Amino acid sequence: MATIFTKIINREIPASVVFENDKVIAFKDINPAAPIHILVVSKKEIPTINHITEEDREIIGEMYLAIAKITKELGIAEDGYRVITNCNEFGGQEVFHLHFHILGGKRLGALLAD
Repeated sequence: MATIFTKIINREIPASVVFENDKVIAFKDINPAAPIHILVVSKKEIPTINHITEEDREIIGEMYLAIAKITKELGIAEDGYRVITNCNEFGGQEVFHLHFHILGGKRLGALLAD
């Protein structure tokens, strides 16, 4: 069954796309946790970071190149930002389709809460 991200990639669900190429799409999170909250998604359905293979090396590189480009364009590269990937239930993963969260636009607090 297709994930919500695959539906966005296929334009079945609308999203505020900020970047796209043949391997990656990035769009604004609909429930932002920071003033800037962008999801950077692999166009290939890779369920979790545990499922990355040698064949996915180029996709992962493209995802990080997209992050660098997006943060520069949004003006947060110099001040700083956070990139997060959640993996499986205990890691807080909700959509099982590889993606990175870019959080920025303000000073971010501690990474883990008590």
